[in-house]
Amino acid sequence: MKVHLLGICGTLMGSIALLARELGHEVSGTDENVYPPMSTQLEEAGIELHAGYTADCVPGDTDMVIVGNANLPRGNPALESVMNRRIPYTSGAEWLGRYLLQDRWVIAVAGTHGKTTTTSMIAWILDYAGLNPGFLIGGVPGNFARSSRLGDTPFFVIEADEYDTSYFDRRSKFLHYRPQTLVLNNLEYDHADIFEDLDAIKAQFHLLLRSVPGSGLVIRPADDENLADVIDRGCWTPQLTLGTDAHHAVSISPDGSHFEVFLDGKSCGEIHWPLTGRHNVANGLAAVAAARHAGVSPAVACEALNHFNGVKRRMELIYQGGPLSIYDDFAHHPTAISTTLEGVRQRIGNARLIAVIEPASHTMRKGTHAKTLAQSAAAADLVLWYEPGQVAWDMSGLETGSSAVYGNIETLLETLLGRCRDASTATHIVIMSNGSFQGLHRRLVDQLQTHQ
Repeated sequence: MKVHLLGICGTLMGSIALLARELGHEVSGTDENVYPPMSTQLEEAGIELHAGYTADCVPGDTDMVIVGNANLPRGNPALESVMNRRIPYTSGAEWLGRYLLQDRWVIAVAGTHGKTTTTSMIAWILDYAGLNPGFLIGGVPGNFARSSRLGDTPFFVIEADEYDTSYFDRRSKFLHYRPQTLVLNNLEYDHADIFEDLDAIKAQFHLLLRSVPGSGLVIRPADDENLADVIDRGCWTPQLTLGTDAHHAVSISPDGSHFEVFLDGKSCGEIHWPLTGRHNVANGLAAVAAARHAGVSPAVACEALNHFNGVKRRMELIYQGGPLSIYDDFAHHPTAISTTLEGVRQRIGNARLIAVIEPASHTMRKGTHAKTLAQSAAAADLVLWYEPGQVAWDMSGLETGSSAVYGNIETLLETLLGRCRDASTATHIVIMSNGSFQGLHRRLVDQLQTHQ
């Protein structure tokens, strides 16, 4: 089959393209911006790429078009051409559910926070145990060379996103996956561009619960009231509740880099890793539980997590020189900002901590979390906020004696460079955004390396 993907350079679509190629399909694709690293990964897999949406960018002999969900509304010339030529088309999530996941043991990870990291952990545990799972991860996992693969056993681990599927399918993507094992990490209000309120998100999560068979397993934390509310609406699948006497973790180090996992009151193993924060302890516990449902003993799972290398853009150390350490983090919500910075604070003690934050998500830019943003960064000694032009609220209210707002990226970069050059004692800078931050990370590191 000849398959063409519109929006191929997105994280999900690029991964789908690689999976379709592994299945033996002839794959090509189009995107508005074709650039590394995804373009390199795709080209190395023998996938032809076209830059720019035009009426003739989809080959005439295409059997199926997979439509992405980024900048592909009605009126897009490529999409209009596909519809007028009556070429069969589907969404990325529907293609996965119909053509790839139908006969697999799907292990899905859903929730507001930690999906990418937890999915990566589970895939790594199964791989470490020799199960060679397939997986699709919305990031670049440190233990694998790519973000997706077919695998050669029934198991397929997938990051299950609640964002809507496409312009023609407003259901959440995860409704197409029909998992056997479902991990629910947490649930908060997010995606204000899609969901009117938290109840709208809960409704989608309950539909997801309805898709899990009675022979499956739902794994969730004991202390999340929003998930408890979703469960109370009806659940027809056995549950494993984390944080209870039956399955819990005990932190041995305050920063979460060393903890012990318990099952039915007995220790299963200890985990030492470079990750920090109570949120990652919770992610690790969920991963151990999901792997156990797939047949991997908790002892082996803990052993595997001792070799877990994290995920790019999740507290990724991108520069270290003298007293200065710089990290790239994907945090896009007050809770993620708070738990990440608190974990760093526990690890570094009284060393100087600077947070540099861009409100890149639709929800942040809309101002939905405006009242809780300042407090979310309380663990930092200094907070530098970037106010991009698309923000719909006045960010000046975030300014305090230890917090400043910058509307110009060049001024922010110069300020950061000054802080870096003045650092005479241990200083940790965490750059937080789920967007590109206009290349701030790369430019900062390049300047520091040039003037070393």
